[in-house]
Amino acid sequence: MNHPSSAATATVLLLLALLGVAAGGGEDGQKRAAGVYIVIVQPPADGADTVAYHTCILAAALGSEGRAKEALLYSYQAVASGFAAKLTPPELAALQKHPAVLQVRPDQMYHVVDNLN
Repeated sequence: MNHPSSAATATVLLLLALLGVAAGGGEDGQKRAAGVYIVIVQPPADGADTVAYHTCILAAALGSEGRAKEALLYSYQAVASGFAAKLTPPELAALQKHPAVLQVRPDQMYHVVDNLN
């Protein structure tokens, strides 16, 4: 009885794993490609609910209020009008076309460097 060598078995397992990763592109691939963005928008009218205003802008770009509520991470209202949202590249492109959107930037963490030593 012939048994495959351990090298051949390892090669087959590696190929199966790679095929599984390549086949998993679709919607899961888009979710993995999602990033957090800071979106600056025109301020809402005086007295308007800021979170509802931001959700409305996101819903127009994403196609539904439910998807907008899932994507919205935080609403900014004190210094600037805007929000943080988790978006895929196609969602980002759609949002950037909205007339109330002034600027979109990827969320980044900055570190203070102390060179006083």
